[in-house]
Amino acid sequence: MPELPEIEVLRRSLAPRLLGRTIIGLEVTNPALREPVDVEGLAAVVRNRRITGLGRRGKYLLIDLEGDDSIVVHLGMSGRLTLAGSQVPKEKHEHLAFHLDGGERLRFSDARRFGLVLALPTATLFEDSHFAHLGPEPLAGGLTGEVLAAATERRRGPVKNFLMDGRVVVGVGNIYACEALHRAGIHPKRSVARIAPRRWDALAQAVCSTLEDAIAQGGTTLNDFVDGEGNSGYFQTVLEVYDREGEACSRCGKSIRRIVQSGRSTFYCGGCQR
Repeated sequence: MPELPEIEVLRRSLAPRLLGRTIIGLEVTNPALREPVDVEGLAAVVRNRRITGLGRRGKYLLIDLEGDDSIVVHLGMSGRLTLAGSQVPKEKHEHLAFHLDGGERLRFSDARRFGLVLALPTATLFEDSHFAHLGPEPLAGGLTGEVLAAATERRRGPVKNFLMDGRVVVGVGNIYACEALHRAGIHPKRSVARIAPRRWDALAQAVCSTLEDAIAQGGTTLNDFVDGEGNSGYFQTVLEVYDREGEACSRCGKSIRRIVQSGRSTFYCGGCQR
């Protein structure tokens, strides 16, 4: 599933080509996404509206329009949002397209249809149920060990599950949780009640550096993710533990191990993560 780095890469790739453009029409061939597309409502909001900004909140891409409305896009597990010329044939799973002045279309494709596309008023965007529960942005400068430790009040669960809770911090999916815990030298099963303040500091720094490095590499492409121009990411080529079961840890040489936590594979080093 695309996480924070992938959506930030997507935002940065689309911004130069979308800002100032006008959406002249909407085409929906299949509205049956995770939340059914309100075809008439969405068309009424976007038609003949100029794109004034591209933002991101967690794993949501936000396309701001003149007149105080925003298009909200979530890629789900397999979604793609790419620009294509008007003469380019539709993709097999292209469910929706915003037609732009100049002849291009911004197309949303999603083989598994777990994504969503909707419009919301910009002024009250973060009061909507999609956003109201979300925790802090890790790259906004406010994620510290103190913030993480404070969020553990009355919690006893494993730290990896804690990191992946969007109410605690947004955008830290399975891959990035594994990598950040390895950088911080913390075992993924360690209880949040048994982590010292200095280790929370190390973990906060590791989360931020992992996400920043992933963005610099264009995100992680294991299956579906591409940026707005169709380019794959490369962070998967430098992963230290994720999907490396049985290989040697680059730090200590011990074997990378795999366990299952909450139905997801967790990878860690048996030597340097205690």
